[in-house]
Amino acid sequence: MKIKSAWTQQVESGQQPSSSALRDHLDAVHDNNAGFTEAFAWNCRDANGKNSYELLADIVDQKYHSHVLDLGCGSGVLLDVCNQRFGAELALSGVDMNDSELKLARERLAHSDAKFHQGTAQNLDCFADSSFDVIFCHWALTLMDPVVQVLATTKRLLKEGGIFAAIIDGDSKTAPGYLKVHDIIYEHVQSKYPDYGVFELGDPRVRTAEGLQKLMAETFVDFDIDITPITLNFNAAPKILAREAAGFFYASFVLSPTDFSQMLTDLEKYFIATQQDGISCFTMPVNRLVVRGRGGGNRTV
Repeated sequence: MKIKSAWTQQVESGQQPSSSALRDHLDAVHDNNAGFTEAFAWNCRDANGKNSYELLADIVDQKYHSHVLDLGCGSGVLLDVCNQRFGAELALSGVDMNDSELKLARERLAHSDAKFHQGTAQNLDCFADSSFDVIFCHWALTLMDPVVQVLATTKRLLKEGGIFAAIIDGDSKTAPGYLKVHDIIYEHVQSKYPDYGVFELGDPRVRTAEGLQKLMAETFVDFDIDITPITLNFNAAPKILAREAAGFFYASFVLSPTDFSQMLTDLEKYFIATQQDGISCFTMPVNRLVVRGRGGGNRTV
């Protein structure tokens, strides 16, 4: 389904989209495709076989951590991983602005005591200062604008010695084949929206390790900041991989069904050309950000 929103209209007219238009666009995408990120993210794994949810859940140490918040929790997959690992030992909370995603999250964790709140990460007055030992953000920080306000709120909510950890887009040059898939998708999208890509979703500073480091240092003074580049791989038959990879790019959702189908055909042709024994690989570059407060009894991860 082709998504039309205030954001796409502003991009189409060559305007710099506003923050409210971005939220409108993200809401429209998730209302029509709730849960679309989880299948792809779950199947993308690093050299040790861990996916991005597990790479974040590894941060939690039950000896020191009892309260965990997931910003942009989506359909609740990360909180479910934490619940399966630690059960009632963790008090879990999730925040998302989209009601369709929160419905899935509540259903997924109905058997737990996890609490969910609808709202934006810029305004979390529902939580008191120093409420959480760990705050997560799984592949959502790049979509949050204004992001500085999100970081200030996150710092306010962390306990002394607390940890903010996020999975964020990495350097595209570090993942073989990623740029080819990106370019196939954007070629189709930019034939309809020439300025798509000129105006990025969210704050562009989050999309590079250098920009991210500087951004974190400005807010998290006297915190230890670690940015680890990781390559995730998704192996599948070309047809499956084409659909899953396309569905992970927000750009895909602005295409009409006909244009989307043509894009899938081109992606499948690419994966067919690179397959081995009927299986192709899509590589995804990410950064794992860990911002750790000095003080408290946190272990090194």
